[in-house]
Amino acid sequence: MSTNKSNVTLTGLARRFVDDGLLDEATAKDAFLQASHNRIPLITYLVQNDLANSSGLAFSAAMEFGVSVLDLSAFLPEMMPEKVVDEKLIRKHSALPLYKRGNRLFIAVSDPTNIQALDEIKFNTGLSTDAILVDDAKLREAIDKYLESQDTSMGDLDDADLEGVETEGGDQEDENAVAVSDVDDAPIVKYVNKMLLDAIRGGASDIHFEPYEKNYRVRYRTDGILKEMSRPSIKLAPKISARIKIMAQLDISERRVPQDGRIKMKLSKTKAIDFRVNTLPTLWGEKIVLRILDPSQAQMGIDALGYEDDQKKLYMDALKQPQGMILVTGPTGSGKTVSLYTGLNILNTPELNISTAEDPAEINLEGVNQVNVNTKVGLGFAEALRAFLRQDPDIIMVGEIRDLETANIAIKAAQTGHLVLSTLHTNSAAETLTRMMNMGVPAFNIATSVSLIIAQRLGRRLCKSCKQPATVPKEILLEEGFTQEQIDTGFTLYRPKGCDKCTNGYKGRVGIYEVVKITDELANMIMEEASSIKIAKQAQAEGFPNLRQSALKKVVEGVTSLEEANRVTKD
Repeated sequence: MSTNKSNVTLTGLARRFVDDGLLDEATAKDAFLQASHNRIPLITYLVQNDLANSSGLAFSAAMEFGVSVLDLSAFLPEMMPEKVVDEKLIRKHSALPLYKRGNRLFIAVSDPTNIQALDEIKFNTGLSTDAILVDDAKLREAIDKYLESQDTSMGDLDDADLEGVETEGGDQEDENAVAVSDVDDAPIVKYVNKMLLDAIRGGASDIHFEPYEKNYRVRYRTDGILKEMSRPSIKLAPKISARIKIMAQLDISERRVPQDGRIKMKLSKTKAIDFRVNTLPTLWGEKIVLRILDPSQAQMGIDALGYEDDQKKLYMDALKQPQGMILVTGPTGSGKTVSLYTGLNILNTPELNISTAEDPAEINLEGVNQVNVNTKVGLGFAEALRAFLRQDPDIIMVGEIRDLETANIAIKAAQTGHLVLSTLHTNSAAETLTRMMNMGVPAFNIATSVSLIIAQRLGRRLCKSCKQPATVPKEILLEEGFTQEQIDTGFTLYRPKGCDKCTNGYKGRVGIYEVVKITDELANMIMEEASSIKIAKQAQAEGFPNLRQSALKKVVEGVTSLEEANRVTKD
């Protein structure tokens, strides 16, 4: 840009900002030139480059033009007029439609000199436009929220939208699927779509379609608890099953054997949800269970999972190691996959080669080479692992260690310069070690390869809106496992109540963890083939709280109730 700063004479807003002490002369001139060159408002340039406080700029501009500043936090996205102004115009001009009165549209802008924005919106909408001055930082945040709410989200979908939701199968191609779906009953299409959408709206993890002799029911698993949601006519059972099988590209003529498939439901241009589908022949028809797989779960970040600070540090430190094995253990539905994928997401960089073998892959993660094991064609976990080791891997994830062959290959990989992540179905960290010994893995190999074990459960979070304090005698608290120190320090125990914002007093779930690092002392005990009871005692002696202690800490913090802690960590 050839214009010299010395030739610039500051007028209008730029001069006002200098006079009000928000900018010095040189910065103001440079910002004025750069904003003009980039064809963006001066205020936007200043805020984007952290050259001045957005609130100060707004009040200074208000004084210059003799207008007031509106606090955008008073406006909710759903209160603003929908689809009046095109998204491109909103982004281009950083101008947000606030409300409409007759033929007049009131537009929030941070730069009152941005006449071009008002003129272009007026031309495109045919409405008279009036500018309302707002804070630039709050404006950009409000624009993001507004456009997100205008995207076809779950909350906006009504009966008229249900038939327009796009779905596609995930695993195989069926040439007849489209032809069959064309003649499928429209009410059945709408009903199945509604069940799927309502499940996502309600935060369900699974949907059960269940036929019986005289009735048919649909249940959702929400926060780990099944709840009946619908009872369609039993006469519709075959049509509902056929519709779901078409969506998952399964063989609708085969009703004698279980089938597995996948559905991808596109909610909008940027939002898609996957469903893992399994059919099971029962006495009265096919029971179908859909597991809802939300890819965004892997993007939540480790802070959202519920690890205590010291547990989080242990996990992060283990992920930074170039080799070794991290084992995550717990029952089905305890969040093991999310924990593993959160770790993989942290490790997923262009410098590392990551491969996973799963049955099946539940979360798609770009940059990770994911393999679905298929025992029918001879591709099991062990075969996939052998192939990985010939593919120059840095990090390997095994969906589950089920047998000695898989365990031995995984341990060999962990001992030869690879980081290995996997799961086992055991109840605690100590039992994981003894389980591997019982499988036939030499104790020395376990002690020298396993670096960290995470045992976990998922507990329901108390609803913040309605949870109520509860009074429990100290003697009972001691019996439940609370320490004397926790009781002496004092804490408030909460119980669920229930309101329109939650389910029976709970909303969402939180991870409860036992994170054990294999120290030298624990490694020695493993090599001596000590029992799980002795290993567990040593782990606690070294400062690794068990699942029960971690659950009670969540109770002390007011995150969950004592009843819920008892439900998920019964001895």
